[in-house]
Amino acid sequence: MKQIGLLLLLLASLLVAFQPAHAQSAEPLALVMTADGPIMPHLLEYIKRGIEVADRRDAEVLVIQLNTPGGSIDTMLEIIHAIRASNVPVVVYVAPKNAMAGSAGAMITMGGHVSAMAPETSIGASSPISSSGENLNTTAETKAKEITKASIRDFVAPRGEEALALAEAMIDEAKAATAEEALEAGLIDFVADDLEDLLQVLDGFTVQMNGEPRTINTSDVETVMLDMSFIEQFLLFLTDPNIVFTLLSVGVMAILIEISSPGGWVAGFIGVVCVTIALYGIGLLSVNWFGSLFLLTSFVLFILDIKAPTHGALTIAGVASFIVGALVLFNSPGTPQFQRVSVPLVVATGIIIGLLFMVLLMFALRAMRVPVSAGVESFVGRLGTARTAVAGNGGQVQLGSELWSAESVDDSEPIGKGDRVEVVEVKGLRLKVKKAK
Repeated sequence: MKQIGLLLLLLASLLVAFQPAHAQSAEPLALVMTADGPIMPHLLEYIKRGIEVADRRDAEVLVIQLNTPGGSIDTMLEIIHAIRASNVPVVVYVAPKNAMAGSAGAMITMGGHVSAMAPETSIGASSPISSSGENLNTTAETKAKEITKASIRDFVAPRGEEALALAEAMIDEAKAATAEEALEAGLIDFVADDLEDLLQVLDGFTVQMNGEPRTINTSDVETVMLDMSFIEQFLLFLTDPNIVFTLLSVGVMAILIEISSPGGWVAGFIGVVCVTIALYGIGLLSVNWFGSLFLLTSFVLFILDIKAPTHGALTIAGVASFIVGALVLFNSPGTPQFQRVSVPLVVATGIIIGLLFMVLLMFALRAMRVPVSAGVESFVGRLGTARTAVAGNGGQVQLGSELWSAESVDDSEPIGKGDRVEVVEVKGLRLKVKKAK
């Protein structure tokens, strides 16, 4: 029992030693997050985690430094809902200079308890588009615009008629505004040069929290940065169309290598992992799935080229189909610019895949042309010596150090003892031979 007690005491000491210290400070806490990139599910999880941490640590304010070209409407609505339900005032700050709160990002900025922008930043251009990046038809467009306007009306309307008119124009007409224009219209609360300037102007500012006024105290505030976790950064990594395209290309090429040279597992394993991750990333992006038909066609052409009599022609056609398919998949008309794949990358990758497959094709053809060097099939064409007279009814010949039963395939050319013979066919344990010339 004494040993158990000592063990428990040791474990308790270790837990205390490695427990993160979150001792309450006399100074108010400002938790700062950096949301840089498209509005995707990973950003929703990051912001939700930030709100939970701010609430748990009793932060005075949570600052979300935002720079985004836009993204998913559904994710945007969930982020706004999480912000409005927060027990800690959330400040959405469009920064640094030259940053933007485009499309869905503009709605999130308006959804903050406090909205601020750095100089030389922009906000707006929030007209909804379809999940494939194309303009909506009239009915769907009207529905999407109306639900988006309704989702922000409750917290934009108190800012005044001019602010509400500007917000609705951003949705209806894709209008954009500078930081100064947004401040003049009352759409945002402050224009702040940097984070330090923002915290200074926030001190003493009153916001409405759950229908009640709350004054923010940021004098002598302690600033703590909350970075993205590894998983959140990895998911952000997968929203880059160039990365997704590269993973897809490497994955499919690895699978083709495994198919052309079966027996190993490394290439196949790498291929399956890359394709799986790429498909997850494609699911996060606005893509035109029609392009996948061209991609599948290209790889079918690569495989068929092994059996085709004109080796190389189908590979060239496959490269062209690959390039067209990738551009249709990622770069269809209406796809947001930030979700488009680099055209030079697509062309270069297509050419590289074509060259690699040509190399594989050359090795495969060379292997097919190598004569069989094992088994009885390798005897065809070999020369030997007749040890007895050989006729259609039989005889004996010697190949190397082995003595074989044999029969002649042509009785018009008699084979005598000591004559040189050539093997024409192997039939069971008997050789069919002819007189060598």
